[in-house]
This record gives sequence, structure tokens and C-alpha cells, in this order.
Amino acid sequence: MTYEMQDSIIVPATPQEVHALLSDVTRTGEWSQQCERCTWEDGRRGVGARFTGHNRTPEREWHTVSEVVADVPGEHFAWSVGPGRVEWGYRMRPAAGGGTELTQYTRTSPALAEHFAERFGDRAEAEIARRREAARTGIPATLEAIREVLAGR
Repeated sequence: MTYEMQDSIIVPATPQEVHALLSDVTRTGEWSQQCERCTWEDGRRGVGARFTGHNRTPEREWHTVSEVVADVPGEHFAWSVGPGRVEWGYRMRPAAGGGTELTQYTRTSPALAEHFAERFGDRAEAEIARRREAARTGIPATLEAIREVLAGR
């Protein structure tokens, strides 16, 4: 019941500019398909910093607690939801003609499957499938929204 997926796009900014934008989780609501806003737990930033995501879809509202697990300026920003159940992140590298190749990825862990089995019982696989589909469609839409933010639209 675990999965991994990713997609990439070229965005009109340097890897350092992209990292600066994406590592400011308080701006996530500008591009995320589900997360309306994020709030830092305290003044800490970088690996180990924690934040709460406030999320909404037409079917439900919920919040998540995440911990930053990678924070390399101009290269990588990632967080673990749960923590330990799902990792979401972005990788950046200079694109051959300018700009940045931005990759968003997600991967689930066996801990997510265990959590969903406890929470949803017989519906666990269907609930994971719903989230997988949301990621499959949401990642490209999120990347496009990030490109538009970086382009100043």
C-alpha cells in the first residue's frame, strides 16, 4: 500500500530563489492544491523545525503536523508528515537554458499503511488510493502554480 511519485517543471528563477520561496511554508497556500496555510510551531527553521498544515478539500478539512527533514538551499527542501508516514519534498537544479528544474515528490512509508489500517479498518486501502490519486493530479497542478508565483502572475 505504499507509493512514490514525482513530476518536474522548469520555473523562471534560480535554484536559490526557488528554495527561498518553498522553504517559507507560510506561503504554501499560494500554490498547494489542498493546504490552505501552514504555521511554524516556533521560531526554529531548517531540519527539525515543525509546522502545522491546515488543509481542505471539498470532502473534508484536517490538519497535519510535519517536520522538516531536508533543507539544502538551492537543492532540496522536504518534510515528513506524521512525522514518518509520508515525505513530501522539492528538489531544484539549474536548468539547461536558464531557470530551475523543479521536482516535487512524495513517498509513503509502511507507517502510513499501519496508521490507515488502525484508523479506517477495511477502508484503509481505498483511503490510501484516494490520497494517491490526489497526489497524482495535485503534483503537476502544484508545480504549475509555483511556476506562476515565480513568474509574478
